Amino acid sequence: MENEQNTNGAAASNAQAADAQEQPAIDLILASGSPRRKQLLEDAGVAFAVRVSDVDEALDADLLADPPEAAKKLAERKAGAVVQEVLSENYLGIAAVLGADTMVVLDGEIFGKPASISDAKRMLRRLSGRTHEVLTAVSVWMVAAPEVEQISVGFRTFVDRAAVTFRDLTDEEITAYLKLGESFDKAGAYAIQGAGADFVDRVEGAMDTVIGLPVGRLKEDFPDLMAPIA
Repeated sequence: MENEQNTNGAAASNAQAADAQEQPAIDLILASGSPRRKQLLEDAGVAFAVRVSDVDEALDADLLADPPEAAKKLAERKAGAVVQEVLSENYLGIAAVLGADTMVVLDGEIFGKPASISDAKRMLRRLSGRTHEVLTAVSVWMVAAPEVEQISVGFRTFVDRAAVTFRDLTDEEITAYLKLGESFDKAGAYAIQGAGADFVDRVEGAMDTVIGLPVGRLKEDFPDLMAPIA
């Protein structure tokens, strides 16, 4: 009886191994040049490639008035542009393209990347002593192309939210921070993973959402895509 159990166990293991081998590999592509998003995926231990999307990030009045929809739209534009590029190269296989956009929102106003030092100073003064919302939208596009002329595409977009509270900042602190140069490619003019962390009193929500890519949620919602490298 013991030998029979061992045989059955071995057969089950072999079947599981065969199933794993039959599952097609998925090419994960990050549609972003952000070093912060790249680092978050690297820290998660997943294999991926980077393709920077070049899209128009202008928003019309309706989207500016609806920050979550605005973030979703930009994430979809970024991922969709890379999908078009990949398919134009006669890609064959199965790919998942991740597009993301992060926005800082206070009193309904979107704080994007500052256009100048004075703009960055304005943002940090507004954020001082207040709680703002950070929205990171992620658009996941699945592409199946077993043959050049046989293509299927589908996507899902979600928004993850976090609340960040700043302590009261002095003008001297803001000026010193701006001299570091962290502000200029960051929504809201600060980097929570850098020296900007000193401004933060508390965070309610996932830190990776604030940084720019909610890897924890991606692992929960898309476990096949986010499986670590064996």
